[in-house]
Amino acid sequence: MMNIKRHFFRISILFIGLSFIQSSQAQEKHSWKEAEAAGYSYRYVSNDPMATRFYTLKNGFTVVLTENKNEPRITAQIAVRAGSNNDPATHTGLAHYLEHLLFKGTDKFGTSDWKSEKVLLDQIEELYEVYTTETDVEKRKSLYKEIDRLSVEASKYSVANEYDKLMSAIGSQGTNAHTWFNETIYKEDIPSSSVDKFLMIQAERFRYPVFRLFHTELETVYEEKNISLDNDGNRAYEALLKHLFPKTNYGQQTTLGTVEHLKNPSLKVIRSFYDTYYVANNMAIVLAGDFSSDEMIKKIDKHFGSFKTGTAVADSKVAEEPIQRAVVLDVAGPSAQYMLMGYRIGKSNSRDALLADVVASLLNNGKAGLIDLNLSQKQLVLAAGANISQQKDYGVFTLYGYPKQGQTLEEVRSLLLSQIDLLKKGEFDTELINAIRANSTLSFLQSLDNNTARTESLATDFIRTKSLGWDQEVAYLDALSKITKTEIVEFANAFFKDNYIVVNKNQGMTDDIAKVEKPPITPVHTNADKQSSYLNEIASMPSLPVSPEWLDYKRDIQKGKAGNAAVLYVQNKDNQLFRQTFLFDMGSWNHQLLPLAGNYISYLGTDKLTGAQVQEAFYKLACDYSINIGSEETRITLTGLQENYGKAMVLLTDLLKNCKVDESALENLKRDVLQQRQNNKTNKRNIMQGLMNYAAYGAKNPFNDQLSTEAIIAIKGDELVTLLHGLMDYEHQVIAYSPLALKEYSKALSQYHQSPKSYTNIPAKRTYTRSEQSVNTVLFANYDMVQADISWYRKGNNYQSEKEASIALFNNYFGGGMGSIVFQNLREAKGLAYTTYATYSIPAKKEDPFSVSAFIGTQSDKISDAVLGMNSLLNTLPRSEKAFDTAKKSFLSNIETQRIKKDGIIFSYLQNQKKGINHDRRKGWYDQVKTMQFADIENVHQTELANKPYTYCIVASEKNVTEEQLQNIGTLTKLSLEEIFGY
Repeated sequence: MMNIKRHFFRISILFIGLSFIQSSQAQEKHSWKEAEAAGYSYRYVSNDPMATRFYTLKNGFTVVLTENKNEPRITAQIAVRAGSNNDPATHTGLAHYLEHLLFKGTDKFGTSDWKSEKVLLDQIEELYEVYTTETDVEKRKSLYKEIDRLSVEASKYSVANEYDKLMSAIGSQGTNAHTWFNETIYKEDIPSSSVDKFLMIQAERFRYPVFRLFHTELETVYEEKNISLDNDGNRAYEALLKHLFPKTNYGQQTTLGTVEHLKNPSLKVIRSFYDTYYVANNMAIVLAGDFSSDEMIKKIDKHFGSFKTGTAVADSKVAEEPIQRAVVLDVAGPSAQYMLMGYRIGKSNSRDALLADVVASLLNNGKAGLIDLNLSQKQLVLAAGANISQQKDYGVFTLYGYPKQGQTLEEVRSLLLSQIDLLKKGEFDTELINAIRANSTLSFLQSLDNNTARTESLATDFIRTKSLGWDQEVAYLDALSKITKTEIVEFANAFFKDNYIVVNKNQGMTDDIAKVEKPPITPVHTNADKQSSYLNEIASMPSLPVSPEWLDYKRDIQKGKAGNAAVLYVQNKDNQLFRQTFLFDMGSWNHQLLPLAGNYISYLGTDKLTGAQVQEAFYKLACDYSINIGSEETRITLTGLQENYGKAMVLLTDLLKNCKVDESALENLKRDVLQQRQNNKTNKRNIMQGLMNYAAYGAKNPFNDQLSTEAIIAIKGDELVTLLHGLMDYEHQVIAYSPLALKEYSKALSQYHQSPKSYTNIPAKRTYTRSEQSVNTVLFANYDMVQADISWYRKGNNYQSEKEASIALFNNYFGGGMGSIVFQNLREAKGLAYTTYATYSIPAKKEDPFSVSAFIGTQSDKISDAVLGMNSLLNTLPRSEKAFDTAKKSFLSNIETQRIKKDGIIFSYLQNQKKGINHDRRKGWYDQVKTMQFADIENVHQTELANKPYTYCIVASEKNVTEEQLQNIGTLTKLSLEEIFGY
């Protein structure tokens, strides 16, 4: 649940140092300006570090362009200012339906014979109108049977997922879309050399979409709805919104729609929605990347300038009444209990929205907020935080908390409200406002070269303000610098009253949930070897060649020493940020107490500072540290502004070397660890992870080889602190990315970091033996859910570097995306799943074997069909030369446009070293794949996947699946949670 998206990408003036927090008068102003270039007028905001241009075509279509030459790629988002809030009350979920259907093609692509196909599609559309209004059960079955028959017949002329084939062929990555309250956004990441093809395809895509293959896509939406019904967090949040927004569609309609509406779709109503909202003056294209804006606007106008104009979406005139009293709701489900409470925020461009954003950071910023210091740091709750989810008309200010062992949800709520009271009384450090500003700037600088971050912020602004509010985004720091403590206190007292909604997410049996039942459908034809003349037309268009860039580790990585420690270095020539990692070839497999010690240190102080003061000091410096402990390596990473490097290193070094035992913190930590372990058992993803480890290693595996409860209780603070004090005495490397020259950096590092003359021996690793799969077996875990999650596992052959290229290409063809064989067959043709994939995984190091893993999430009554469907593909590889050619072109294009930069160069080098490779392995892949034929990937399939025994890991409810079903798959073993988790 706690993945509520927070709009934290804020724009600052691009200059370095903390002088920016001293006075707002030193800032230049940000205002709208107008200019003209290449015959087109555009608007821009002065001193926008992204130099964004805003164009409006003659038909009202909005174009937003921001150039970024870091790599030869362009991130695109096509935004429509309509979402689930615009669904008719009698057809909720419709905007989301339409999003799915925009991937089905038009009368030009997605079809091999439009004239013949259209006759059948028209009949299907009319039948759905009768079906939607029919109430007699038997008549509905008869109608659906006819819809199914005609759909199969129509699919003989369709070319399933040709849109994705078009995108793959031009080298696009991350093809996706989403629907939310006020928006539907379509996303691509393309090579800049393919932009002409991309624009042509997108203009055609939105010209007049054809709603083909509808009943199998409807099955996919059913699966998505059932997944949401299995998600306790989703149901809790929907309950919160329903009571926060009793009058508007923010609370009265959901994006996925009601079960009843999903079962009774109307293609005519969907078409009406498209005609109404998918119009030029309600749409925008947002591009960030390697292009010339002067040239790009001409191309966009050519393709999108003819879109018809309609009625633009107006702001809702329905206003919510003030909430007069607190309301407490209860939602039950199998996952861990927590408490969620929400307040309603005003419009996105209001002063209240700005102040609420600041207040959320004052409460919870991960380091120095009131919740961080007073609740998390003092270990008064298991976890807690604050979030903002801001929409166009309203926003939601959310507080959440997970209880400690023996703590009630009411007690958690009281603790959170006590932090609100501190805000109201002004009992917080004024410097925190400046620190929030500094950290916002740091966040922006870190993401400036990220095209996705740029387009997301610009698309969000279009949805909220129709691109009229970008000046406020750019001026965010100016606005923040003018906010006073007095204003914050006044806002807190006016905003936080008994005007909140509480949802207690209790652990228990799920309330009766009406799932979307599976209608009987016949698999449709996908026609993988067919393609439209339109695809051929696109393929014949020339593209500018892009040459791949290979890393030369000797050239691109500087090497030095800091005492005994090796330094691997890349200089930052873009800005004044640094990132430094101490890397140890030692993890939890070497020392079981390491993860606990890494957690413990966040609560510890030194002789000079308390634990809370340490966290505050880092935050005020706009610096941060993290300790990440994996199974076989440990990383201690420090990031921030270069001018504060010395102060941050002093803090980190002092903390590691001089942290003091805090027995109270340790006892709290041990209780929290034990509680978190119980919570882990309530999470179906964790359960599946445990099953997959059991499949890979057997009864004793890395997942369940855990400290016993007794061992955790017996841990002493001295053990953990001694481990932390001596951490730098183990051999380690320093990975650094900094604005300084290597010599200057090494001198600065040596000033704060002294490695010993001789290192402490690293403890031997615990080892685990991988299981061989000789017969089909089933590992089953019972979980209260509507869906069933099924994973396949098989240990493959020993690692051989020369096989990597053919395996990588095989994965691209077989199970790696929307255009893959697995996705096409199981989702597109049969409607068995929302999520499905399969891959022959390449190991991270040469000592490990390859392995097969596959997954499908399906309705419980489809388990047998899903298993048969996946097994058919694992045993027999469907051959499509056209799909192979697309997979091959896509693979080569991705390498041609990939640019590994910054300390990513070093981590690429280290990754290859683990496999005994001392060069950029992508060059070998590229050269090999260029000459590969279908027989090469067919050989991978036949030798590594086909007709082999597998271990099937299944998480489902015993109420929905029988032992006989499971035994038909393989030898059945039902595992208890204790066997899976080891505690």
